[in-house]
Amino acid sequence: MTGSLLVACLWAVAANLLAMLPSRDNHWSRAYGLIAIGVPILGLVTWQNGPWVGLVVLVAGMSVLRWPVIYLARWFRRRLGPRGL
Repeated sequence: MTGSLLVACLWAVAANLLAMLPSRDNHWSRAYGLIAIGVPILGLVTWQNGPWVGLVVLVAGMSVLRWPVIYLARWFRRRLGPRGL
């Protein structure tokens, strides 16, 4: 296991631990921090292990941070309007 995969696993454990703690803002500030840390980790994993492993780590990260992904998809649909998707 490469160091980048180990860091990605530690990121996933930290994300799950942070999700267990109570939050006043529904965990959004923690989600922003996890995204800011996770994007470079994802790039490093993809660079060291290839695109397929990077895609697996991306899907795992999206499953942990699913609400930001859902809101991003809704925003894109609104921007495209009725002529889009």
